Amino acid sequence: MNPMLKHWREAATLILAANIRTGNRVLKNNLPQTKGWPQNIDFDYDVLLLKRSQTSSFMPNAFVFPGGLVDPSDFSSEWMEVFAHHKEKPNFGLGLVKQHSTTRAPIFATDRATFGSPIPGEVAFRICAIRETFEESGVLLVVSDIFKPNVNHGLTKMMHFDTKEISTWRLKVQETPAKFIEMCQELNCMPNIWALHEWSNWLTPVSGRTVLSRRYDTAFYICCLADQPYTIDDQKEVTSFKWSTPSEVIENYESQKIWIAPPQYYELSRMARLPSLQELYQFCLDRALEGCERWMPFVVPAEDRYIQILPGDELYPEEPDWTGEKENVLAPDDLLKRSSKMNRVVHWGPYNMIIHANIEQKYKHIHPLIGNLYNHLDCSCKL
Repeated sequence: MNPMLKHWREAATLILAANIRTGNRVLKNNLPQTKGWPQNIDFDYDVLLLKRSQTSSFMPNAFVFPGGLVDPSDFSSEWMEVFAHHKEKPNFGLGLVKQHSTTRAPIFATDRATFGSPIPGEVAFRICAIRETFEESGVLLVVSDIFKPNVNHGLTKMMHFDTKEISTWRLKVQETPAKFIEMCQELNCMPNIWALHEWSNWLTPVSGRTVLSRRYDTAFYICCLADQPYTIDDQKEVTSFKWSTPSEVIENYESQKIWIAPPQYYELSRMARLPSLQELYQFCLDRALEGCERWMPFVVPAEDRYIQILPGDELYPEEPDWTGEKENVLAPDDLLKRSSKMNRVVHWGPYNMIIHANIEQKYKHIHPLIGNLYNHLDCSCKL
């Protein structure tokens, strides 16, 4: 953890993509497509989304990827024993990211040893994502303690345990996150940190002139599963769940059946470029050590809409106000100018948003698929 932070808290989330079960295939192909995407996108995988409780203090009733706040136990030195065969390898066998340290997002670049932890941030935030996913959905991403991560095992497969025993451990971990370490020691397993590939990093924005009461710096990871695992909500933080294709999620959002936040909308739109699970998995492998930017949306109100400006957009501030202690200023006329480089999300209401993106994504990432004239690299337009 980083005890020096005062404007936001650190968190990790996990995008789980799993093969669609054969029996569900015909039904999914007959579902309506989103109004913006091509009609012939045929996904062969689902993504897990969890519905937050209506009593949640942050984004109540929203459908989100599993994840949550980092806990001190995620950085505990006791993990050194669990990962005993891997602790001498760079980032426990994850490898070293190519991105230069000066451009690396702070959540990853911070030296955790300065806070007394021997666990690298690259490892601890993956542990956090795996632990939170287990607490919220019952999906347990672990491997045997003799697992060899330097071998390409293909799509991730789940370990099988006694259902009753795992249910008992889940309750313990929900109550005391540090029990996750004890569970791994008792079951002779390790969190499968090698199955999680770095995807993105989102920082909750400063909303106009107002600093949101709860802000999070969140590491996004992705994991591709060979089979859809048994899933169960906790009826506490999570009241229900859905395994859906990215197009289903967007269609359900547009028809106001569910609500998702802009980061989920943007990341699902990225995934739409790769409707094959095998292609998605290979893409994750190919850019596993490339790195990513920290994205804090710059929120700008404009008449009947508001716009979230993202890094790479020509209107994004050269020196963003990360904390909200200063006043970001953007003249209304700036939004009407023709823009050659755009990376923004435009909102007309809670269930009506669209991405305008024509930039080259950094670190070999993929740009979102949105069926509109703005989403082409050679376009120039104005809002």
